[in-house]
Amino acid sequence: MNIRVLLLLGALALSSGAAGCQDKPTRWDTAATSTVARAPDAPPVKEAGSFNKFFPADGIDGMKRVYTQEKTGFAEAKLQKDGKDVAVLSISDASGDAEALKKFEGATDKIQGYPLVTVGKNQSSLLVKGRYQVKVSSQQLDEGARKPWLEKFNLSGLAGL
Repeated sequence: MNIRVLLLLGALALSSGAAGCQDKPTRWDTAATSTVARAPDAPPVKEAGSFNKFFPADGIDGMKRVYTQEKTGFAEAKLQKDGKDVAVLSISDASGDAEALKKFEGATDKIQGYPLVTVGKNQSSLLVKGRYQVKVSSQQLDEGARKPWLEKFNLSGLAGL
């Protein structure tokens, strides 16, 4: 064989091997770039900053509220005590997201008249005005301890948004 052919074959082998070593996207990468399929007749999604005023106040029960994420249709804050995360609070605009809204069908528990569901063992979620999903997620707080945090959101203010 010709030296050029050997060099070419070697280069091809190295380039295909290097291509196989590229990092594959994780589920977190995929989630960060994904969007929720929305119904075409859904109202426009609210801006994230419009949700912050409806979160529980900073300092309640000795907890620090730290906003961690804002994007169109979603805002999130962590509750911290003594520098440790206790819970994640969030509000999302679920208008037009049939999958998110479906889980509230048949909900028998309510807070201030809004349907309440428990998702898994670590999350409680309310649906306000048939549109806004308010969640408390925590591995430290059980279902009974998450409900009072849902009540601390300004739910009537959010309903008027």
